Amino acid sequence: MSKRILYFVYGVAAYALFFGTYLYAIGFIGNLFVPVSIDGAPQSPLWQALLINAGLLGIFAVQHSVMARPAFKRWWTQFVPKPIERSTYVLFSSVLLIALFAFWQPIGGVIWNITDPAGQIVLWGVFALGWLVVLVSTFLINHFDLFGLRQVWLYLIGKPYTRLPFKTPLFYNYVRHPLYVGWLLAFWATPTMTLTHLVFAIATTAYILIAIHFEERDLAAEHPEYAGYCERVPMLVPQPGRGATATGAVQ
Repeated sequence: MSKRILYFVYGVAAYALFFGTYLYAIGFIGNLFVPVSIDGAPQSPLWQALLINAGLLGIFAVQHSVMARPAFKRWWTQFVPKPIERSTYVLFSSVLLIALFAFWQPIGGVIWNITDPAGQIVLWGVFALGWLVVLVSTFLINHFDLFGLRQVWLYLIGKPYTRLPFKTPLFYNYVRHPLYVGWLLAFWATPTMTLTHLVFAIATTAYILIAIHFEERDLAAEHPEYAGYCERVPMLVPQPGRGATATGAVQ
């Protein structure tokens, strides 16, 4: 098998693992249709469960953020071929998420429990909206570039990789990080908020806020237009009177 075909198969396999992980994450966080979900009967002492969960989230956060930084990519691509660098990042992220699903420790406790049918419908609707916003946001940028398929496809057909231009389509006209807005909606919208789920939501929200700082620094360094974009468009919460009118790229 030629190197071009091998890299392409590797990229497709990494993407398939990601997409399966994404679907499982919906069930995991929503306690829907999966054998192991975020909630359940406590199996370990509280301190031990908190320590394990913090470790799982921390390892994922470090990998997910550090491997995305340009300086790390420059070092990493001395060992990993550039056409599969993004696919390898996606693969590592997916494996660590699978580990989180497998070893997550429920700790019980109920913070709120909405029993009103109308309230449940609203919260499940927001939950579903969050996952939809996440998925649509990736396509607004370039879904296949974001998850490494474009890179291995271009290498397969012998064309050089070109970076995406700066643009602010649809959601990106109203907030700079709609992908993260979607995650926040998905993580916080639930009719039954357990202590376990609350710990997860708080930790992931903290990570998102930290990740935005590093991502925006990288974007500003790469795209001169980004500073002006930040002045026009709010970070996470849409605001009347603020929005992007110029076409310009968002990662």
